[in-house]
Amino acid sequence: MVGGKDGELIGRRRETALLARALERARTGAGGAAVLLRGEAGIGKTALLDWARNTARAAGFSVLRAVGAEAEADIAFGALHQAIWPLLERSRALPARQREALECALGLRGGLPPGGFAVGAAALALLAESARTRPLLLLVDDLHWVDASSAAVFAFLHRRIADLPLVIVSAGRPEGPAAEGWPTAPVDVTALAHADAGALLRQWHPELAATTAERVLAEAAGNPLALVELPLQLDPTHLKGLAPLPDRLPLGQRLERLFAGRLTALSAESARLLLLTALGGGPAAGSTGAWLREVAGDRAEEVLARIEASGLAYLDASGRLEFRHPLVCSAVISAASGPERREAHRLLARGLPADDPRRLVHEASAALFPDEELAARLQEAGERIARRGGDAEGALLLDRAAALSSDPHSRARRLTWAAVMAARGGRLPYTTRLVGELRRGPVPPDIAPLFAYAVVYADQSHHVDFESSFTLLPAALDALAAPGAETFGGLAEQAYFKLLLAATFTEDPRAWRALEEHRDNVSPLARLCHRAWSDPARTAHGASEEFRVAAERMSEEQEAGSAWLLLWTGSAVDVGDAELWRRFTGQHAYATQGSIAKAKCHQDFLHGHWDAAEDCLREAQAAEEAGYHCNALLFRHFHAHFLAGRGDEAGLRAVDALIRPAAARARMRFVTDHLTHLHGLAALAHGRYEEAYCHVSSLTPPGVLPRGLPWFHLPFFDFVDVAVHTGRRAEALAHLAAGREARMAEISPHHAFLLAAATALAAPDEEADAAYRAAYAVPGSGQWAFERARLRFAHGSWLRRHRRAGARDVLGEAHRSFTALRAGPWAERCAEELRAAGQPVGVAPDGPGRLTGQELRIARLAATGLTNKDIGRQLQLSPRTVGAHLYKIFPKLGITSRAALARALHGD
Repeated sequence: MVGGKDGELIGRRRETALLARALERARTGAGGAAVLLRGEAGIGKTALLDWARNTARAAGFSVLRAVGAEAEADIAFGALHQAIWPLLERSRALPARQREALECALGLRGGLPPGGFAVGAAALALLAESARTRPLLLLVDDLHWVDASSAAVFAFLHRRIADLPLVIVSAGRPEGPAAEGWPTAPVDVTALAHADAGALLRQWHPELAATTAERVLAEAAGNPLALVELPLQLDPTHLKGLAPLPDRLPLGQRLERLFAGRLTALSAESARLLLLTALGGGPAAGSTGAWLREVAGDRAEEVLARIEASGLAYLDASGRLEFRHPLVCSAVISAASGPERREAHRLLARGLPADDPRRLVHEASAALFPDEELAARLQEAGERIARRGGDAEGALLLDRAAALSSDPHSRARRLTWAAVMAARGGRLPYTTRLVGELRRGPVPPDIAPLFAYAVVYADQSHHVDFESSFTLLPAALDALAAPGAETFGGLAEQAYFKLLLAATFTEDPRAWRALEEHRDNVSPLARLCHRAWSDPARTAHGASEEFRVAAERMSEEQEAGSAWLLLWTGSAVDVGDAELWRRFTGQHAYATQGSIAKAKCHQDFLHGHWDAAEDCLREAQAAEEAGYHCNALLFRHFHAHFLAGRGDEAGLRAVDALIRPAAARARMRFVTDHLTHLHGLAALAHGRYEEAYCHVSSLTPPGVLPRGLPWFHLPFFDFVDVAVHTGRRAEALAHLAAGREARMAEISPHHAFLLAAATALAAPDEEADAAYRAAYAVPGSGQWAFERARLRFAHGSWLRRHRRAGARDVLGEAHRSFTALRAGPWAERCAEELRAAGQPVGVAPDGPGRLTGQELRIARLAATGLTNKDIGRQLQLSPRTVGAHLYKIFPKLGITSRAALARALHGD
């Protein structure tokens, strides 16, 4: 990418300030930082990386760099190899296990990495060892082309560098899959401001006539690459304004077309050398020389001179041919014919060792007809890479092997394995495409369980459809349980979990029957998860303690296969903490990270970490971009909990309208029932007890803890609250009796607290004060911030009405808690009680009150995560009009981003 001609950046003050702060933080020992730059092709991401490199070197940093290459996207850990190769001599200082993990992943020794996150942990240890002498800067360019395994390690590092003098700056395009599930919010690199664009254009093309410059500025729309390249496509009369410009400048739909004319003007030898360089994926200097001799012979200097004169590529200091911009590489490949590309792949394959996986990739790309021998070698290589942790890259090789298969059954087997590997590697859209191919043909019976798992994975996660779970998984579990059956690497456990998810989300009896039939064929952890969700009021006693024991005993090797089961069990009984999340943050695939994020969203709500509410929306957007549409729906459903708790009924209605139709189509009672409960909770926040009763009692009738509501404990407290307030005391007592009969307190600490809190609400006057204090005394009660604040509110109100001492203190604590949670309606009702108790309470100025009615509607919808297009559709406005309103809303609320809207709307 280009900056100014003198190497200085023009514009980009926001981005460079952010990078400078990150570097200064690491230089002064204040800790590490990670920055993810995201922008369209040619927008200036590489220029920012170069600025960071130069600034860091001047400040005494060591600089490491990795660049993603389209031709090497299926080589596991290739980009990681680039990044840490200069540090490998320091690996001798690492513990043997970490050194082994690193060397196995990079192919420097045989064997398998010893754990799911061992490669990331080893890379972190190596960087920490290197950073002992001087701070480090790691640059990762073209992240959208970085292989999935390396991207996963870089994401792991992003999470773990807070205490190191290390800065990681990555750059990629918005559509790239590599940053799926990353913990770092992207910094969008957008078009240059008009004044900056004009300055850049004048610096590179000072001879342009004013009229021509105006057209170039308009056509380039602030894209720096277009600003530099567009004038080079014009003839001198256009540049000087002597002839009228064409109706359309030669930008085309893709910036690669800017280079097409220069490519066609090159000689055949020059074009062939560029094609070899493009397909070779960043060759070493020796490779450039060998290719040059191959294509040019004794005309090597002339060919190089022509290439450099074209401005498309140049020789760097090491003698390696480098493209001026990644888009040149794309243009070179696009311009070559099929036979030319195949011939280049054949030449590249011949130049690589027989055991180099890149050789196989080139051989496969050169093949025109089915080749079973090559397909078998590709399959073997793909399985080997997957065993090293490169599932996504292994899937690509299996997919290539399937394409070269001569036998339809062999093709189906390889394609099925590719689909499963892609799923394990977190490449859901790829899995979905492969499953679509498989569904169009017969599947061999011996691979049917694996096929069923791949189909269900795609249907559940991408299509939000659970029907195949009920039709395919029971038969798959039957087949896997047969004597002597192929295990497919523990597939039964994974299939059981997928069926358990479908059962929990939909309550379909077919799923529950099959799960019960196969309980004895799965691990104790899977059986515990089944108990925790199937009918917890009758089956989950002691589950929280068993969960803790299982978590403590789980080894690193077991974590990769059992993470989902453990996280889902913890979600059933509301246990899990930061230490558990940290143990799993090394799991590389987005699927595991998504499970962690969902569990954390729910725990954040329960534990009163409501400042994290907007994280749900960010996670929903990331899930949507990664193709995990079910996760996106669930993240929005978790965000609805925060809205309901704060009494934001407009926001809750907007989320409901967005997700209920999809959840209803999928028969996801888990979501639709939760939404019903949340509407009751929001009504409760505003003191509308009769309305709240209608919502809550539709889920859990008086005295009934239904089997079809595995999270029955969450509305349990609410039911007793609204029953008492609406004069239905007998119903409240019946519900409490059902809770005690079910030994609810033995399920988990949260169950125990909710039973005690509900008991206090319904206690007779002579027992009430003691019952409230008994609820506070339940072990761990302080962690349930919102429900404890509600209990204090109820207790303080009772004390005030009965003229007992301490009412102000108890109500004051409740008010402080509600204020900290930004639960406005609850805080105001609590303030009214305090005033009635004789203690005046000030009310914070209403920030959103400064907005017009239309602005407030738009702000509330935007705070739920809707796009401008979605908001416009609901309010019958154009997306441009919505954007204009938001432009006025942000300064009125004193914020700068959509992420801060929800907080600002609730008075913070």
